[in-house]
Amino acid sequence: MIVRRSAWLALVCALVVDLLIGPSPVAAVPQRSDEQVEHEMAGLAWQRGPVDGRIGSVASIKVSEGKAFLDGPNTRRFLELNGNPPRDDRYALVASEWFAIFFFENAGYVKDDEKLEPEALLASLKESDKHANAERERLGMTPLHTDGWHVPPHYDLATKRLEWGVRLRGGSSDRAIVNYSIRLLGRRGVMHAILVSEPENLDRDITEFKAALGDYEFTSGERYSEFRAGDRVAEYGLAALVLGGAAAVATKSGFGKAIGKFVVVGVAALGSAIVALFRRLTRRA
Repeated sequence: MIVRRSAWLALVCALVVDLLIGPSPVAAVPQRSDEQVEHEMAGLAWQRGPVDGRIGSVASIKVSEGKAFLDGPNTRRFLELNGNPPRDDRYALVASEWFAIFFFENAGYVKDDEKLEPEALLASLKESDKHANAERERLGMTPLHTDGWHVPPHYDLATKRLEWGVRLRGGSSDRAIVNYSIRLLGRRGVMHAILVSEPENLDRDITEFKAALGDYEFTSGERYSEFRAGDRVAEYGLAALVLGGAAAVATKSGFGKAIGKFVVVGVAALGSAIVALFRRLTRRA
């Protein structure tokens, strides 16, 4: 099976900004043939389920049969193979038709008593498009424009999960794409979980991904309920998480400018060739 290089680049390129806390130079990545990319991707140290995936020292997820997990160094290589700046402390959960990237933001305890106002948040995201697209242009990426909510932001008090899905449009295509994110609140910060899926299968894959998160947990001492007096408290609440987390409060000039300077919204789609490869990778030897 030949994986087209363009398909691989489309797969992860727009994850770059969600995987970054701030902008950084893009390192030159040597050009590889389709066969080299597929060979190196298949040669990563895939941990095939059932297995416990360790997400750094703060969390773990039980990886069921039919899924696979990549540790930090292998996720770094995974991103690099797809033309992204390599980033440390990222972890990948891969299913047959979707994958998710996890990373922990050590920002402190986020208070969850804030009321979310989806329409106001959407207006802030739209306002940030001009600044965000200037950064996307710097990274050599196609401009994206906020279209609306696919899943309005909402918070589950029981699971301590904040989730939302923003609908975007970019390039010459009128086809909408969706960036779907979950934030899991812990004692010392927030776990980012970013889902990448085919747009046509997104709703189904969201359901499967959320079921997989039923086997996610913070390690002892890192759970939200284990907060103690004297622990660091984050400078922001739930709304700022939707708007970029730490980046949204990095300046006092308002959410829109902060997002434009530090965060670019991203999304990607899986091609049929990619799905076929992931099915092979997640199949037990």
